[in-house]
Amino acid sequence: MIKRNLLVMGLAVLLSACGFQLRGTGTYQLTIKELDVSARDAYGPTVVQLTDALKGGGVNVHQGAEYKLILVSEGETSRAASYNGSARSAEYELTDTVNYEIRGSRSLLLLEDKAQVQKIYVQDSNNLMGSDQEAQQIRKEMRVQLVQNILVRLQQLTPEQLDKLQSNAEAKAKAEADALEAAQRIENETPRQSPIEIPAK
Repeated sequence: MIKRNLLVMGLAVLLSACGFQLRGTGTYQLTIKELDVSARDAYGPTVVQLTDALKGGGVNVHQGAEYKLILVSEGETSRAASYNGSARSAEYELTDTVNYEIRGSRSLLLLEDKAQVQKIYVQDSNNLMGSDQEAQQIRKEMRVQLVQNILVRLQQLTPEQLDKLQSNAEAKAKAEADALEAAQRIENETPRQSPIEIPAK
């Protein structure tokens, strides 16, 4: 318990050094002033916490914003990390992952990335209920860290960078459309061979 509390305090200090504060302990600022935030699970805890954190940082989160932050998928895994003398799992490695992307005008993909957090907890075979409660608490702490990781990434983006990514995406989309049109034109202009007729005997 003491180790876990020290870990949480250390994480809070580290995030503070990056200009972030855990919810309820301060605010942070992003240069992006508006975002449309969505997820497959629109009411899931991750997207709700992320939306609250963005609003707390002065970001106008609303549908129809020029840039869209989409949480594409979330995953939780657990695997045995070590065993005790009776060959029963004693330590578990928990991994939480969020894949997300940013899209701009015409829903063009500007950026895709993922946030991932791993932690190890010790399962007490003599107190499984307590171990399960501890695992749930660790998952909550990991979700906070996932949200913070995404916010750190967003903090590095400026409107100018997003505009440049949008221009690059539009140029790429136009090049692909032109190539497809050229291929279709060549196909349409290529004479079709008539089927070979086999003389009747």
